[in-house]
Amino acid sequence: MVNSTLVVTLYVNPMTGNDTNNTGSRLSPFKSLTRALKVTKILTIIHLESGTYNVTSGEVFPLIVPRGVTVVGDEANIGVGIVISGSGEYQSPSFGIQNITLLLVDNASILGVTVTNPSAKGTGIWIESAAPTLSNNTLSNCGREGVFTTGTAKPTILDNVFVQNTASGLVMAGHSQGEVLRNVFQRNPLGIAISDFAAPTIANNKLSENRTAIALSRNAQPVLRQNLIAKNTQGGLLVNGNAVPDLGNTEDPGDNIFRDHSEFDLYNATTQKLVSVGNQLNPSLVKGLVELLPINQVAGNTSSSNALTESASPELNGHWAEPFIQAFASMDLTHAFADGSYQPDKPMTRAQYAALVAIAFNPFPKIPAPDFTDVPKDFWAYSAIQIAASGGFVGGFSDRTFRPDQSVQRLQVIVSLVNGLGLPAVERDVLEIYSDRHTIPDYARTAVATATQQGIVVNYPEPKVLAPLRSATGAEVAAMVYQALVAIGRTSAIKSVYVGLHSKS
Repeated sequence: MVNSTLVVTLYVNPMTGNDTNNTGSRLSPFKSLTRALKVTKILTIIHLESGTYNVTSGEVFPLIVPRGVTVVGDEANIGVGIVISGSGEYQSPSFGIQNITLLLVDNASILGVTVTNPSAKGTGIWIESAAPTLSNNTLSNCGREGVFTTGTAKPTILDNVFVQNTASGLVMAGHSQGEVLRNVFQRNPLGIAISDFAAPTIANNKLSENRTAIALSRNAQPVLRQNLIAKNTQGGLLVNGNAVPDLGNTEDPGDNIFRDHSEFDLYNATTQKLVSVGNQLNPSLVKGLVELLPINQVAGNTSSSNALTESASPELNGHWAEPFIQAFASMDLTHAFADGSYQPDKPMTRAQYAALVAIAFNPFPKIPAPDFTDVPKDFWAYSAIQIAASGGFVGGFSDRTFRPDQSVQRLQVIVSLVNGLGLPAVERDVLEIYSDRHTIPDYARTAVATATQQGIVVNYPEPKVLAPLRSATGAEVAAMVYQALVAIGRTSAIKSVYVGLHSKS
């Protein structure tokens, strides 16, 4: 005998629906979500039409979404135009009486709605020892936080936008676990707050324009992977109490990008040392006991660099830039080129350079990528050029061309790295070390001084000769891009007599 469970589908329209006489069908919708939730069974889908779901439209808060129920709005537009707004008292076993908009029970799902709780200290969605799914929603203008998880909660929180909540976008407390993936946290005092013994996976999220992106306290142990944490007004990751974030390891590097913060990228306020593996951090904005390890230093695997030595031309053996190029191989950056090879003494083209910085820095888009007239979409480096251009690393010419096969100048490389990484400007006095400083164009002098101070400039064969207008070879670009990675804390320095006099040790 085969058992089957009937899926019930209900429709709600706050504008045209009726809770007294209608049946909840597509042609006879309910007026309130409250009414639909009263008649749900296991495996019920509730479709919400555009409108505001509040007390005026008949809602009674808090709204409790039970096991097996999925509430669906407009996922494609992350819930824009479908607003659930209100607050009611909920007795939390963990935190006492709370003002919440929605309580998700067991495996309930909320997809494609906007949730706001206008009450002081109000929470949009409360999750207590449940494993619901939140996807493609907007959590905004809540009196405290957009989502709060506690108990043994294990939610799946995907592709949501947490914006402009009074205290936090997301709070995870108790023994919460679960996954927080591909969400946007913007303009909240705290993007994500993790406390108690919570240990969620936080991956592929974008956190920007918050005061602090992520704050940890007590015994929190989240796993942080491939998050873009940028332009938060105070800082990126704040670690308090006995919290120990997983910021990468030998087999699984963190790949988090921290950039453009005023006070700190990473602030460890605890007494125990944190280890960061393979994350992009500015060492000058790392505070407390933190050990920064690049991927190649901990991997202990030289197979890729050996393969490069074996496959490269004999001129690489003993070459002045061999350590830099071998480091590139161990960081898997040589696949920036169509054939995977790296010809050290051949001038590098602008297309090759764009491909290299796109892979090495994976820049956050700052501007719309120009539509270069001489870079067709089937060109091998088209995507890389778009990434590098939108990230501020490369630009075109006044005739809207990119000239991908033209050799890139040493000066272009230096200015590109300073501008693309947004490095703070320094005084020009440092340029006195260059015997040919008079050949540096005035517009680029501050950028060259900044790159020199940061240890990015590499001069071969004469350390004091900049030769800014000469075409850059593959070896020179490899060394300068590597030094830029050192400057932002992505890898460790390589000693070389050709690195500028102000290089970091």
